[in-house]
Amino acid sequence: MDWALFAQQMASMARDLLSQDSLSGTLERITSSAVELVEGCEAAGILVLHGDRIQTLAPTEQLVVASDLLQERLGEGPCFDVAQAETDERVFRIRDFTQDQPRWPAYVPQARELGVGSMMGFLLYTEDEDLGALNVYSSRPGAFTETSELAGWLLASHAAVAFSSARSHAQMERALDTRHTIGEAMGILMGSRDLTEEQAFDVLRRYSQTHNVKLREVAQRVREHGGPL
Repeated sequence: MDWALFAQQMASMARDLLSQDSLSGTLERITSSAVELVEGCEAAGILVLHGDRIQTLAPTEQLVVASDLLQERLGEGPCFDVAQAETDERVFRIRDFTQDQPRWPAYVPQARELGVGSMMGFLLYTEDEDLGALNVYSSRPGAFTETSELAGWLLASHAAVAFSSARSHAQMERALDTRHTIGEAMGILMGSRDLTEEQAFDVLRRYSQTHNVKLREVAQRVREHGGPL
């Protein structure tokens, strides 16, 4: 590998990640960069765990989704292990899916049937949190080398920071939007029912609790109907 060229590509990718204007755009750039920069990579995706449930983000191929669903169903697999981050291992590499793997006896033969020849998984983490796993696939056994692993690890390091930043920004935008929506709904109730600000908020809150509907959704209904609940 031409490491000088790779360093330039990595620097360009890092700048590009931080310039994305949405979380989805950031994640899609991460996985497309994996295909571009990790030697042997034909497909990539990000796996996030919600308890025992798996969410696949920004897959570049349907194979990624199929592999994640298989791991969720079986409750085992390298991506599953990486995302759980229950050990000190932050990188997994399965060189050859034509050979059985004692660690994942159910997953490997079924993944082979999906067309997986080799794969790697990288934990996406910062000092504050574990975000999920970046997983890369090839249809060819032995496609990934130690050089591929190092490239993937460097990419994952940049990707984790960008992922965390983009998610925080998206959460902040949602919070501001929610605050604005609730404020508008309170204004409508104050005008239609001659309520104080505190009373209007209490009406929204009590409706939310009584009907088990999120406060933001209650406010959105008031805003859309232009009147009281």
